[in-house]
Amino acid sequence: MGAKGLGSALANCINLSNLTLSLINNQIGDVGVLGLGSALANCINLTNLILDLSNNQIGNEGTLGLGSGLAYCINLSNLTLDLSSNYIGDVGTSGLVSALANCINLSNLKLKLEYNQIGDEGALDLVPALKNYINLSNLKLYIQYNQIGAMGVSNLGSALANCINLSNLKLNLRSNSIGDVGTSGLGSALANCINLSNLKLDLQYNQIGDEGMSCLGSALANCTNLSNLKLYLSQKQLICFRL
Repeated sequence: MGAKGLGSALANCINLSNLTLSLINNQIGDVGVLGLGSALANCINLTNLILDLSNNQIGNEGTLGLGSGLAYCINLSNLTLDLSSNYIGDVGTSGLVSALANCINLSNLKLKLEYNQIGDEGALDLVPALKNYINLSNLKLYIQYNQIGAMGVSNLGSALANCINLSNLKLNLRSNSIGDVGTSGLGSALANCINLSNLKLDLQYNQIGDEGMSCLGSALANCTNLSNLKLYLSQKQLICFRL
């Protein structure tokens, strides 16, 4: 039965308001996560959800099903969703974030999608969801080690600028391919996040040169309400050999 059986049991818990479910490092796959998604669709009173499905051989089909279930959880205000180290591409990402766009009451969102196969299209599809989150004050977005380029990150930044109540942002884009153009676009967008007070931005290993860093710095200078800033901009990976 596995995760599918667990989902069947959860489907009966219609009064759940708080749920923490950690299934890390299993072999749930698409079938199992589809069952979980169907169950969560019945938990319409959920306000706080922590769901860790990292390293579970989940692909686009399972991600789409999970998103369909979460779309019914419109009362969610706090969501932590970890789908890192799976096999999710642009199609799965698109379906997931389109569904999450229904969760308009979110104030705290932590979304971990690192070590998947997400490109520009997947990053672009994050845009409409983020634009709906007008109540979002805390966002942690981990999309490092994917295949996101300049176009994807520039549009992602534009979406963040619409989160007018955003005060705390952690954005990890390490080891993608955003380059100078993407960095400049992201910086210009973040300059419009006028209520940001805490920002942690990891852009390491993205082929960023002097131009991109200069534009980023100039843009962040406009975030006059920033009180805490952490920037990670290393661009050269060193390989050490022990003799």
